[in-house]
Amino acid sequence: MIQFSVVIITFNEEKNIARCLGSVKDIADDIVVVDSFSTDKTEEICKAKSVRFVQHKFDGHIEQKNWAITQAKFPYILSLDADEALSDELKKSILAVKNNWTKDGYYMNRLTNYCGKWIHYCGWYPDKKLRLWDSRKGKWGGVNPHDKYEIFDGDKTTGYLKGDILHYSFYSVEDHHKQVEYFTTISARALHQKNKSAGLYNLILNPAAKFIKDYFFHLGFLDGYYGFVICRVSAHATYLKYMKLMKLSKNKKPTS
Repeated sequence: MIQFSVVIITFNEEKNIARCLGSVKDIADDIVVVDSFSTDKTEEICKAKSVRFVQHKFDGHIEQKNWAITQAKFPYILSLDADEALSDELKKSILAVKNNWTKDGYYMNRLTNYCGKWIHYCGWYPDKKLRLWDSRKGKWGGVNPHDKYEIFDGDKTTGYLKGDILHYSFYSVEDHHKQVEYFTTISARALHQKNKSAGLYNLILNPAAKFIKDYFFHLGFLDGYYGFVICRVSAHATYLKYMKLMKLSKNKKPTS
């Protein structure tokens, strides 16, 4: 049987962290929370749960998660966000893997709760995530804030676990809009740093295409009212990302 660490990064997660920790306490051999200096009760809650609590300056989602790996006691790691928890079926699947580890990493589905409703369409489910892995075989990559774990090239093998990560994403539509404002700023900066640019067609065509894909092709309309809200906000997020990228490109000073 292998032993594994659960690694979680936090910032002001007093609403969520207790639920997250409670879902892993019976299956984890080590739990470490890496916090970027929360000002709410996150630290108090974590210490009451007797998990290791480490504070570290936040330099980006990818950077923070890669640093957090270095704080784990074991190379086998289950990575969760503070607003996530494990379903009972997924816990059973993870326990089975502990007794018979055969892959470099394991994928699992993520099911999102939006304003109290579980979202099964809109392109939000199954939302397959690689979250259980041998940390010696990969690292966090992607483009901030949309991180993803990547196993190094070579003879990599992955498996798939039954059950869901339960993602308690937004308690209100306002929360969604706030995150969109924050994330699109980060995304635009990351694209700008990669010398990407945007034109007017990105502001018109990309948001429209995003809405059509999520609402019609990904059957967002089957999620009812909140399905429409999610698809509309996601389309607006696409618009904001490219608008902010355009502004960054225009404000870029020419080099001599």
